[in-house]
Amino acid sequence: GWKDAINTTIINFNNEKMQITWAARELFPSENVSFSYTFDEGKHKVWKPCPTYLLDQDYNSGCLFKTEGPTLAISIRSSNGSEELFSKRLKSDFYIKPNRPENVTFFWKEDTVTVICNKPERAVKCLRLELQYKSKFDKDWQSRTSKCCSVGEQGFDPRKCYSFRVRLKRLVPYCNVVNYSSDWEAETFWMNGTLLDSCDDDIKSQSNTVIFLSCFLAVLLMILILLILLCKWQRLQKSVMPAIPDPKYVFADLFNDHNGNFQEWIDETAHTMVQTKPEYEEPECIIEVESQQKDEKNSDKQSSQEKIFNFSRAAENNDPKAAQIACLMPTSNTIASFAGFQILMNNDMYVML
Repeated sequence: GWKDAINTTIINFNNEKMQITWAARELFPSENVSFSYTFDEGKHKVWKPCPTYLLDQDYNSGCLFKTEGPTLAISIRSSNGSEELFSKRLKSDFYIKPNRPENVTFFWKEDTVTVICNKPERAVKCLRLELQYKSKFDKDWQSRTSKCCSVGEQGFDPRKCYSFRVRLKRLVPYCNVVNYSSDWEAETFWMNGTLLDSCDDDIKSQSNTVIFLSCFLAVLLMILILLILLCKWQRLQKSVMPAIPDPKYVFADLFNDHNGNFQEWIDETAHTMVQTKPEYEEPECIIEVESQQKDEKNSDKQSSQEKIFNFSRAAENNDPKAAQIACLMPTSNTIASFAGFQILMNNDMYVML
């Protein structure tokens, strides 16, 4: 009974090659066993020796040979072949491990992704196509399985980058006694229907965009700060060190008409000033002080009033000599008005206001 209890691993690679392995160091620690097989049925079996042994520390731990039929018989014997240590009869079709899916194609339509691969030549009904995907925000793979050889899934965000991988699986227990799946097809990276080298490219592009915008805003901020400082500096400079006027603009005729010749310019300026001197000059008012006796003042009081009356009429007629006449008037402690002028008369002097 112990012969049937030996644990072996049987794999039929896409019904093309068989691989059978055993724990050589645990099961047969003292000898190097031999392996033989046959696909024949009935009494007339032809046993074939193992063409290719798999080794574990120089001990035979498995055998690799070609698949030649649906029914397989194996036998493990002692090193000289005299004693059978293990034997088993099995259906090779129940241990099939499919190959990877071929010609995998992705179709994108809005938020739906459909994956299609080529159909295998046989046992298509026993196969299922499995799609796994995840975004850079997901920790675990999301899985979707469908009949061979098309699978679709909805709900994909076009702004996210996704990793995809697909494989073929054999149905258990209808087609396989062991749950064998093919190796994963090469992982691909997609974003909104565009194939990428990796999702790191998306992260780098976003980070590059953020860095560019940050640098651009920083440059704008620096320019704004420099403009503010420049305006402040100009105001401070004007308040501390006022600008010296350029004589070229103050004396434009000196530089434009006389090419900076100061003597020529001053002579012409003096000549112009002489020509533009006003013809009318206001007569100077000469204050005369006369010493007279008090009695003469009293006697001349009446004649002074007459003079004042005559001056008032002359002033009203805008006579320019009216002011000069007023200078010759004797003074008194009275104030008289003459055509807008006021004359203060005090004793022997007068003052025009």
